[in-house]
Amino acid sequence: MLAILHPDTPLDSDSYRQTLQFLENLPGVSLKLHEVEGATQRLTEIYLIGDTKSLDQADIEALPAVERVIRISDDYRILGRHRDDQRQSGFTYNGVEFSQNNLNVFAGLCAVDTPEHVEIMMRTLQEHGQQCTRMGAYKPRTNPYSFQGHGRNCLPWVFETAGKHDIRVVAMEITHESHIEEIHECLEKLGRPTGVMLQVGTRNTQNFELLKAIGRQKTYPVLLKRGFGITLNESLNAAEYLASEGNANVVFCLRGMKSDAGHPHRNMVDFAHVPTVKRLTRMPVCVDPSHSVGSRDKAPDGIPDVMHATAQGVIAGANMVLVDFHPKPEKALVDGPQALLMDELPAYLEDIRLCHQLWKNRQALYSRKGESTPT
Repeated sequence: MLAILHPDTPLDSDSYRQTLQFLENLPGVSLKLHEVEGATQRLTEIYLIGDTKSLDQADIEALPAVERVIRISDDYRILGRHRDDQRQSGFTYNGVEFSQNNLNVFAGLCAVDTPEHVEIMMRTLQEHGQQCTRMGAYKPRTNPYSFQGHGRNCLPWVFETAGKHDIRVVAMEITHESHIEEIHECLEKLGRPTGVMLQVGTRNTQNFELLKAIGRQKTYPVLLKRGFGITLNESLNAAEYLASEGNANVVFCLRGMKSDAGHPHRNMVDFAHVPTVKRLTRMPVCVDPSHSVGSRDKAPDGIPDVMHATAQGVIAGANMVLVDFHPKPEKALVDGPQALLMDELPAYLEDIRLCHQLWKNRQALYSRKGESTPT
């Protein structure tokens, strides 16, 4: 059971103390408090865990600080939708909104290589009105002898270049708890010229200790990639690990499933799960077409497979696109063959805009159909 308090309820008020005292004395029930910082108000959610079936919902709703009560399932207690459309979906970070209704594009370098390429990438993004990018500083690799990323050494010039070109959010994968502190210290030292979304790669989706460490910090939102060889339910529970530790500002990313059935693509594209994740949870949903497709190959219509895969995700309602671009893919240190070219960026962004508008049109179509259906 979930008790949602009235917005901005003071934690030192009599109504809050009376409510908490009543709930704490319920037999066989423990409490877990969760704070939700919205753009204009703060919400306090109190999760009642244990034997709640016998509780009278009306009694809980009558408590002075309680706005409403929701009965919730065991799965995705914090991030789940629980058949309730009034709870906040998404969040705002560093001036950028992330929700289940809007769309952000994170085009950039899968792996940071040179300051020159970072400069070209971010300058071009700014010229096309973009405020988000992806930049890989820490790179987990299958081969221990492959390039592992520049790590903390590249953070200062990546963040300074982002600030110079008004890039507000940089998606950056981390592979160890220490990387959070390295990123935090660098941003603080530079005066926070940009913001970072911590990315959990597909290999670490079930690295539960790392998930707990990331969840304990509330400064940075998280982009969690689906595990490449586990079920959707298992990956969504991985996201719940983050939220259960206190950080519910999570975007869930579909990046393809590891299967020979997807050949010749790198992975089996799983973007049909975009609306499913949005139905089951309140998380914004991202698609990663680059790691799903794994090449720049074009269809006979002249459109790259990556763009076709992107369109599938965006038309299905994706809220974020994570995609590889590179000024000189032949010199890229990681995944050069799948990175799109800089001169393809304008068409790619326009294609996404058209697809997002089509999703809005489809949404309006079914909304009108629902309104005209006799009851």
